[in-house]
Amino acid sequence: MNMTLWFLVLIAFIFAPVALSFLMEAARKPPQTPESLYWSKEIPIQYLTIDGMRLRYIKAGQGPALVLLHTLRTQLDIFQKIIPQLTGEFTVYAVDYPGHGFSDIPKADYKPELFISTIEKFLQELNIENATLAGVSIGGSISLLIAARHNKRIKNVISINPYDYGNGMGIERGNFVAWLIFTLSRIPVVGETVMRFRNTMVEKIIFQGGVAFPDALPEEYLQQVWDSGVRKGHYRAFINLIRNAHLWESASRDYAQIRIPVLLVYGDKDWSHEDERQRTLNAVPGAKMEIVKNGGHFLSLDQPDAVIQLIKQYAKTLS
Repeated sequence: MNMTLWFLVLIAFIFAPVALSFLMEAARKPPQTPESLYWSKEIPIQYLTIDGMRLRYIKAGQGPALVLLHTLRTQLDIFQKIIPQLTGEFTVYAVDYPGHGFSDIPKADYKPELFISTIEKFLQELNIENATLAGVSIGGSISLLIAARHNKRIKNVISINPYDYGNGMGIERGNFVAWLIFTLSRIPVVGETVMRFRNTMVEKIIFQGGVAFPDALPEEYLQQVWDSGVRKGHYRAFINLIRNAHLWESASRDYAQIRIPVLLVYGDKDWSHEDERQRTLNAVPGAKMEIVKNGGHFLSLDQPDAVIQLIKQYAKTLS
């Protein structure tokens, strides 16, 4: 076989998977946007437009305002196990970030500023005042960074497994599959190709790396997260988010500016290491910390009763 033929074979070997991935992506059937919550039919789904982006959110209950902020690559349904138990004491809000859940997927850089400013405008547009922000993972980091800006609409923060460590590579600690996929995702062209090959089996394994017990992940939840993730443009937005994930750790330097009460909550099996948790605790003036036993990163799914108890205990006393 001459050199020209070898070269052509090599080119085909390299580009065939790329071409196949585009065909697979084009063949995906667009999901239907859910008209109701599968886990609570009585809570209406609502929409709000911020900076031209249509965001999905819910509001339920009565009492002091409690705003729940989800993790990366998930959506407001991650709180399905805790919202029904909180609406008796709080007015609960939860929202899908840009590029997440069933909110719009803007062509933007998915850096911390996009999420922080969007949530601040969400609070403003709905005139939410004297609120507790309770977020998981990036939601926990967003809550702390909004507090660092001295936003007058929030009174305290409950930050659950904040994602401010590992140079944005914390998720790769979940399991081998998560490590492989997210390592490859950071490589131009390769990352996009890998994401176009995504499937439900691989995604489920990755999510299992975020909980202490695999059965903590409801099948309906996994299906809906999958559905939201096959929307047009979603994988490109998610790649962008992954490649900007290191900025969350850089942004944590602003924690020193926080002047309101903060409770840090960690699952003992969270991706964060002990020294990283202690660093965050030391960075937030006056912060308190609670450790939840047998809890992973997606703590509201893994240990919902513990999360409910901590929110009820601290949301009204951290003031």
